Amino acid sequence: MKSIKEKLLAKAKKKVVRFLELQELVSDPKVIANSNQYRDLTKEMAALTPLVQSYKAHEEAAEEITKVKHLIEEGESEDLTQLAQDELKGLLSRQDELQQKMEEAIFSESEGVDRNIIIEIRGGTGGLEAALFAGDLFRMYSKYASRKAWRIETLSSSPGDKGGFKEVVFSVAGRGAYGAIRFESGTHRVQRVPETETSGRIHTSAATVAVMPEPEELEVVIEPKDLKIDVFRAGGRGGQHVNVTDSAVRITHIPTGLVVSCQDERSQHKNKSKGMRVLRARLADKIQDDHHTKMSEERKVQVGSGDRSEKIRTYNFPQNRVTDHRINFTLHSLEDLLEGDMDELVDALKKAEREVKLKKILESE
Repeated sequence: MKSIKEKLLAKAKKKVVRFLELQELVSDPKVIANSNQYRDLTKEMAALTPLVQSYKAHEEAAEEITKVKHLIEEGESEDLTQLAQDELKGLLSRQDELQQKMEEAIFSESEGVDRNIIIEIRGGTGGLEAALFAGDLFRMYSKYASRKAWRIETLSSSPGDKGGFKEVVFSVAGRGAYGAIRFESGTHRVQRVPETETSGRIHTSAATVAVMPEPEELEVVIEPKDLKIDVFRAGGRGGQHVNVTDSAVRITHIPTGLVVSCQDERSQHKNKSKGMRVLRARLADKIQDDHHTKMSEERKVQVGSGDRSEKIRTYNFPQNRVTDHRINFTLHSLEDLLEGDMDELVDALKKAEREVKLKKILESE
């Protein structure tokens, strides 16, 4: 039976062969003349590039290791042998790093981790406190995105009565955004003493998070005849911020019953544009969910099911503790996490998923 390293190298080699095929295809005048095909092929090439680079560097390191081992076996002098042994340690360490990069590249390419995303956060059970917690999550993701130099755009929001959000929908654009935040789908539970609680009793409330890769228009085709679009006057908490024109937009996708409302912009056109982005993402997410339901085996290699009803994490304020229940991982730095310091948690989730997938590869033929 092949070792996991041999299987990964074989898988990587197939990707390299595909990359070489793509190089030839994008040089073909017929392909260049077909803008859609050319775009798709160059996009596939870009996704494979990190893997190809890691594979080539890994092969070069393997060749150097063979040469150095040969020098050690010859043992011309004690000094040369010692130098060769020191060099071998460095090369073996480098080879391990490159193998890990190949693993990450293989999984990243299959997951589309560099895609832009749309995130929906909704206050769940807990009323006012749930809305405040939804606001905390929005700020946490916003600050994390800022640390990564990703771009954030609010697409739709419904403020809570005392702050936070009943619902907020926003996009995150930047390299690696989906790869890092895709684990956040599910129910997030918070335990803390609300400011309005005079007896010091800890309350438990929750918010749900949905993370959806943002599809391109050609990936999810929406027929105009399948849409019902209503316009209405945007609401708000009063004062000068309430629109006095019918700029808010409600879009209903008739075949699925999905409804999207957007009223953040003063322009009806902008609200419709943002609403269509959210609708397209929700439709793609529904298609993916239906596919995952059929492919139950594929669900087993994910960290959690991605089900919105699944409780994935608890934020305990009195103990300054956050626990991710899917991987039984706990941090005692809740305040730092909410300030956007999510790297340790994200890395733990990525590692757990990689281990499950590697085990699956090892168990395969």
